[in-house]
Amino acid sequence: MQFEDAQKRVEELRQLLTRYGYEYYVLDQPTVPDSEYDKLMQELIKLEEQFPELRTTNSPSQRVGGEALEGFKKVEHEIPMLSLGNAFNESDLRDFDRRVRQAIGETSYVCELKIDGLAVSLRYENGQFVQGSTRGDGTVGEDITTNLRTVRSIPLQLNEEVTIEVRGEVFMPKKSFIKLNQEREENGEDLFANPRNAAAGSLRQLDPKVAASRNLDVFLYAIGENNLDHLQRHSEGLDYLDRLGLKTNKERRICQTIDEVLQYIEEWKEKRPHLPYEIDGIVIKVDRYDQQEALGTTVKSPRWAIAYKFPAEEVMTKLTNIELSVGRTGVVTPTAILDPVRVAGTTVQRASLHNEDLIKEKDIRIGDYVIIRKAGDIIPEVVQSVVEKRTGEEVPFSMPTHCPACGSELIRLEEEVALRCINPKCPAQIREGLIHFVSRNAMNIEGLGEKVITQLFDNHLVNDVADIYKLERDQLLQLERMGEKSVQNLLTAIETSKDNSLERLLFGLGIRHVGAKAAKILAEHYGDIDSLMKAGEEDLQVIDEIGEKMANSIVTYFQAPEVEELITELKDLGVNVTYKGPHIKNAVNVKSPVAGKTIVLTGKLEVLSRNKAKEKLELLGAKVTGSVSKKTDIVIAGSEAGSKLTKAQDLGIEIWNEEQLQALFNQ
Repeated sequence: MQFEDAQKRVEELRQLLTRYGYEYYVLDQPTVPDSEYDKLMQELIKLEEQFPELRTTNSPSQRVGGEALEGFKKVEHEIPMLSLGNAFNESDLRDFDRRVRQAIGETSYVCELKIDGLAVSLRYENGQFVQGSTRGDGTVGEDITTNLRTVRSIPLQLNEEVTIEVRGEVFMPKKSFIKLNQEREENGEDLFANPRNAAAGSLRQLDPKVAASRNLDVFLYAIGENNLDHLQRHSEGLDYLDRLGLKTNKERRICQTIDEVLQYIEEWKEKRPHLPYEIDGIVIKVDRYDQQEALGTTVKSPRWAIAYKFPAEEVMTKLTNIELSVGRTGVVTPTAILDPVRVAGTTVQRASLHNEDLIKEKDIRIGDYVIIRKAGDIIPEVVQSVVEKRTGEEVPFSMPTHCPACGSELIRLEEEVALRCINPKCPAQIREGLIHFVSRNAMNIEGLGEKVITQLFDNHLVNDVADIYKLERDQLLQLERMGEKSVQNLLTAIETSKDNSLERLLFGLGIRHVGAKAAKILAEHYGDIDSLMKAGEEDLQVIDEIGEKMANSIVTYFQAPEVEELITELKDLGVNVTYKGPHIKNAVNVKSPVAGKTIVLTGKLEVLSRNKAKEKLELLGAKVTGSVSKKTDIVIAGSEAGSKLTKAQDLGIEIWNEEQLQALFNQ
């Protein structure tokens, strides 16, 4: 394809993908199937790889998260991001209404759902998303632009070429929160207490790929710095944000009296449990901007708005039994079985007990009456036992010594509270393990999604990951919705996956603490799986970014006889167990002009991505870092370079432009 044709097609694809993304993530009304969106996205990515000069930071392809950051720089808010005063009952709200009407007379209010997330500011210039930041202390926040680009409901360009700052709440939907905590529990990691903490923790990750994996969402609820004199009311402002393509919450309502406000609150107390996201109250704002200005603010909060906070609900019920479940990574989790009880609008019959230590700490026994609440109003948990209701028939609980699913001995890794089954052929772990093994970041077997894996597992066609490579055409044709073409495509994808580089296999095996990045580091360092399997903890810890916990987990995993059998079986089936990627450390060109020099990349590069430029520089022997200091030898500045370039100039550091960088690579 010629450059002009590629340029035209890239623009068409971006417009289509932006529109389809808006329909899916903002309107929740998709007009094309996911497969069509994915197909167009892959076409865009391939064209941008073929013609790097066509890649831009606001392309829909750039939402997966770029290179890791070394820290967050500070951002000063031109208009302070104030927090709201709280109301906890009807009396508080009527007092607020009285103060407002005494000051400005008749008014109307806009009522909005109070999203339990993290407040953010988004800045657009000429319709392009240029910066996003946290609230911070209200005056100074942190620049989290890179992470916010991964939130798919935040448009990278608006429907109008307007310069505007908007404010809103980034949150984690209930499904994403539950899934994330399940994964963390299986990995023996601390759980997030509620969706707000999960969203905040995700946005403050220095690796944007982590934020990208967390499925965050956003609602915009206010206009900050702007030149929009034609807007007279807050409700008009929200409608305008809709027209710009920004996502607002459609459940808002204009109320003329405080009684209407109270009615709105009562409605959402009832409907709250049925929302796909978490709310912790209702926000009430004076609608007219001139009245807001007349009311003014205190040091901490506006006088024209207040947040009504929902009360926490706790109930008592009887704990009749404690069941055990085994997760993908082998963590054995106790679950309380309860007499059915209504909590926060839903009937609860099961509640997580997390681990044996927690059960002992709270002295929870089978037969106890217990207090139940929902963590973050989503996940049921046992708060405490009601000791005064005991009859003496209650039974203390002890965790088993062997896996309830496969009988293998359970182990407790150092500094962990969870008991774990490390048998990779444990049937309770297989289903989730299979889904992980074939996923995009692991072996990436197209056509083997969760539904197909479940069919294969339920029909006893796969019992471990090696069985995937033994599947035959006739077996697959017997499955529901599997025709000739689907089966052939699936078998081709399975065969193709055998040639994957070692890091995909390592990640797919689901070794605890070994994510995609660590798998790549290990694969490059050892070259093949046999060398890695022979490594001891001390050998592993010599490698940058491999700590004590990860080293212990790797050695423990490969010491299991079942794992050795599995690896041998995969080899016999033709699965590649060697690293096929670039060996950066071994391919260093020590004769290059930048060998041994410390280099910082800043600003926007037009021809190469910064990740690609970094990789090429490292192959030439340079050390690429993220911050400028006296030890920096060269700063390579692209367009829109900011504070790093200024600091380099102040320190007298050698500065290159992109043309000089390309000249180096061309040599």
